[in-house]
Amino acid sequence: MARRPVRRRRRSTARRLRRARENALILMAAALAVVALVSAVLSWLARHLLLLGVLLAGAALVAAVVLRVRTLARRRELAARVAQLRHIGPFLSMTPKAFEHALADLCRRDGCTKVTVVGGAGDLAADVLATTPAGQRLLIQAKRYGPRTFVGSEDVQKVNGTYRDVHRCDLAAVVTTSSLTKAATAFCDQVGIRVVDRRALALWAEGTGRPPWA
Repeated sequence: MARRPVRRRRRSTARRLRRARENALILMAAALAVVALVSAVLSWLARHLLLLGVLLAGAALVAAVVLRVRTLARRRELAARVAQLRHIGPFLSMTPKAFEHALADLCRRDGCTKVTVVGGAGDLAADVLATTPAGQRLLIQAKRYGPRTFVGSEDVQKVNGTYRDVHRCDLAAVVTTSSLTKAATAFCDQVGIRVVDRRALALWAEGTGRPPWA
């Protein structure tokens, strides 16, 4: 078998060396370009530091103003909603879901935070969750019933079975536009669940009665 000529091997080696040098030059040029770009950016920042500070301060001020405007708008909306809840009448014509939201608004009005309406299928006896002004976590079970429908023992037993272990709450309350059966009332008294019937709800809405957590 004939050997490859020495001259051809030398040419191949020379081409590889030339390509390696070219690649090294390309990499060096790219590195120098990156260094130059970073240097130019840093130089520009140094020359325009005051301008950047002013722009950042302006952006922060605009954000604060927007947040303030939104907060005030939410407060006005809440005030308008709770103004319509000063007597028991509106509660009696609400849908169950609207009733839950109305109770959430009363909680917000009276200083509760982290108020969430969670009622629905699979709510595990929680319709409204809130943190009271004293920092306790409260669960409300809302029952928008007619005057002839009463909250029974089974309903309050579900509340008692979930508000601590499932929802991690400190307090539980049953709020209704009707009233509770005697057995349900006795059970609530026994286990410490707060009861807000139609009369107590009317007083709470008017602002003359105690909220469920008081």
